[in-house]
Amino acid sequence: MKILPFKISKSENVSLIYQEDIGEIFYDKLHQHEEIQLCAIVEGEGNLVVGDTINEYTSGDVLVIGSNLPHVFKSDTSTYKSTFMMTLFFTKDSFGERFFKLGDFSVVEKLFKISSTGGKVTSNQTALMALFLSLKKASYLDRFIIFLRIVSLILTSESVPLSNFVYQKAYSDNEGKRMSNVMDFTMNHFFTEINLKTISGVSNMTPNAFCRYFKQRTNKTYFQFLIEVRIENACRLLKNKDLLVSEISEKSGFKNISNFNRKFKSVKGITPSAYRLSS
Repeated sequence: MKILPFKISKSENVSLIYQEDIGEIFYDKLHQHEEIQLCAIVEGEGNLVVGDTINEYTSGDVLVIGSNLPHVFKSDTSTYKSTFMMTLFFTKDSFGERFFKLGDFSVVEKLFKISSTGGKVTSNQTALMALFLSLKKASYLDRFIIFLRIVSLILTSESVPLSNFVYQKAYSDNEGKRMSNVMDFTMNHFFTEINLKTISGVSNMTPNAFCRYFKQRTNKTYFQFLIEVRIENACRLLKNKDLLVSEISEKSGFKNISNFNRKFKSVKGITPSAYRLSS
């Protein structure tokens, strides 16, 4: 299977694709696809990398991921032994070139804007989840009607971006495999010591070439990205009141707690202890 681009399986003449992902983890390789993705996390939690940004996802989340927007789900198997996501895939032209340009549908342009950087819906999640759950036994016609209701509700809901920077050029297969290897290694080894020689070796590039390559495609250095991965992991662990902050620091890849506190505050704006009290 090509890692990038990723092809969504679909039957011939089907414009709106409905998919269920059920298993121990979601597809965990960096990928992009032509289709816009509307998804509901029924069960599961973990990290979601979109563009240049690490996000946390959990049960009840409703997400919008745009066309050709690189992303990867990294499920946390320590909390959920099974994950379940319901997704609708479609393109701007799925229902005809002019469908979303007709007067009554022109408001959908707001959804396309949200999808360009990805978005997490922060209101009306319960109502949206109910609509997604009704897709399971719906006919093709009813799914299309439910899809329009989901889009309409998303348009009237509040949302936050999933990414701050999106590399505008589509990845080639070789680039996609390289970035996927880097992301995969990082998400699986962030708690260990990772130096420039190691990660540039994963990308099969010289250290200097890798630094330029990664910065150009994410608008940040690799080690900025690595710190953010570690901090997002720490945020999840801080919800476990039985773990000491010093333990969480170590489990997240920081050598000492003072450095952990400093880096955490620089990313989140508050200390780990304050974050724990607020969560």
